[in-house]
Amino acid sequence: MSWGGPEDLLFSTSLASYLDKKLLVLLRDGRKLLGFLRSFDQFANAVLEGACERVIVGEMYCDIPLGLYVIRGENVVLLGELDLDKDELPPHMIRVPEADIKRAQKAEREATVLKGSMRKRMEFLDFD
Repeated sequence: MSWGGPEDLLFSTSLASYLDKKLLVLLRDGRKLLGFLRSFDQFANAVLEGACERVIVGEMYCDIPLGLYVIRGENVVLLGELDLDKDELPPHMIRVPEADIKRAQKAEREATVLKGSMRKRMEFLDFD
């Protein structure tokens, strides 16, 4: 991206202040990506270098490496700079291997589906 100077900053997006900084990006589908913002355009499409997807299930988490990652701007819900001097997660969080987090995600999805089907079966009771 080329720009004329500080006066153009008022008319461009505020993403310029995040260039070369580590960001947390929340996507529309609920995924959380971490990486260094290397480039962006007028549509808020962004390029993250050293990107990884952070998957959290209960008190377990895993960072799945993605490498260089292009994000379509319309999928970004929220982004923010991470403080490199502070811990990114609370101390009670446990880092687990990718296979373990995938199993935990599957179990969580199955529990959600079961809960939804039980709720559907109970609709006739009309608790209201």
